[in-house]
Amino acid sequence: MFEQTFRNIDDVLWKEQGCSTELDYTEQTSWMLFLKYLDDLEYERAQEAELVGKSYAFIIDEDFRWSKWAAPKKADGSFDHDSALTGDDLILFVNGKLFPYLQGFRERASGPDTIEYKIGEIFSEIRNRFQSGYSLRDALELIDTLSFRSQKEKHELSHLYEAKIRNMGNAGRNGGEYYTPRPLIRAMIRGIKPKIGERIYDGAAGSAGFLCEAHDYLRYGPDGKGSNLSTKDLETLQTRTFYAKEKKSLPYVIGIMNMILHGIETPNIQHTNSLTENLSDIQEKDRFDVILANPPFGGKERKEIQQNFPIKTGETAFLFLQHFIKYLKAGGRAAIVIKNTFLSNSDNASRALRKELLENCNLHTILDCPGGTFLGAGVKTVVLFFEKGAPTQKIWYYHLDPGRSLGKTNPLNDNDLKEFIELQASFADSDESWTVNIEDVDKVTWDLSAKNPNKAEEDPLRDPEVIINEIETLDKESEEILEGIRGML
Repeated sequence: MFEQTFRNIDDVLWKEQGCSTELDYTEQTSWMLFLKYLDDLEYERAQEAELVGKSYAFIIDEDFRWSKWAAPKKADGSFDHDSALTGDDLILFVNGKLFPYLQGFRERASGPDTIEYKIGEIFSEIRNRFQSGYSLRDALELIDTLSFRSQKEKHELSHLYEAKIRNMGNAGRNGGEYYTPRPLIRAMIRGIKPKIGERIYDGAAGSAGFLCEAHDYLRYGPDGKGSNLSTKDLETLQTRTFYAKEKKSLPYVIGIMNMILHGIETPNIQHTNSLTENLSDIQEKDRFDVILANPPFGGKERKEIQQNFPIKTGETAFLFLQHFIKYLKAGGRAAIVIKNTFLSNSDNASRALRKELLENCNLHTILDCPGGTFLGAGVKTVVLFFEKGAPTQKIWYYHLDPGRSLGKTNPLNDNDLKEFIELQASFADSDESWTVNIEDVDKVTWDLSAKNPNKAEEDPLRDPEVIINEIETLDKESEEILEGIRGML
């Protein structure tokens, strides 16, 4: 029903000088969608209040409501083109009045968990990129045809919005930063099996795909056909289940919109860098039952941030893994995507982190993903499944082989992961799965390489990516040592 509308919005954005990439398209669509959603939400709440004889206190002042400036209507409900701002007048209003008013909500809000605070955060982090008020008027009128007033409409919009996020993720080299393939996320969730009442966390949320899919799993069941949740369960899902942090502005905004479209009215996403927290300050009340994440890798964090972690390293993903282990409750479960080079790198930080993981957590499953799993990013990855509180005894490996090359026109699908989900339930061995006892892991290197014993080694040489990654890591360590020596001179 809404698919053509989304295409038409993209056509308008494509012609607009201020928008040049898929990232711009998604950002601009997001802020307009959010304000239309907010208007529909307020209308719905006002109607409900009227039915019980109460008055409703609107969040947005009348002059700044969608139905006033974006889509004014005549008495018969038709669009009032005579009173609708357009051209330079529209741009001046949006940039000079609307955005400053919405940004002010952050200071006026009673707390960070309120929808008022989210409004302020969102509009403090993005800007209107439209330069032509005529193009913006066209986009607003298209957005106005979308409706959030039924669960069916929200469900359809969520699928279309996910498609936009996927396109954005595929558009550049950093695709994995914005978009983790949903079939992989769903397989990770099925492997973890979250339950109603458990608190679920992603400290590197991106577009909040893990939390949205976890919500759908709990709300509609593993098969998507629905589950009989009580009013109390639904309230728990809304307010006390999903928690996230995101450092960057654009994915923060997109993550909030994505969660809203999946039915979570006030997403609990904090706009902050998780790695700035000192791990020694984390208390039991801060911990979570389930952690699902695909943290960014390849970055280099500053020295002051590295001081927050017992294992010092500049590699962002390794810091996040320490963060996640610390944030898990005893008995808590996690599924984390990480570069496959983590399994075999010989630098000090990699070895220490593997030792920490094996000694303090039960690393029961390693899913070895093929190249091309992450579109727009050529790195190979693995997924680590572990439970905190008991040391590892056995590791079950599964080598994912879809039998074809993965790419934009042939991406990973749910059927590709069907066997993994079935075999992982009992840790069964097969041609693509095998078990390694912890006694057989080298206690010096703690090497966890995913070498399938059921297949002959095709190439005795190490993967070039592993070698390059090690060289880069050793270069970083040498640089840090030299910096330390210079500091003593």
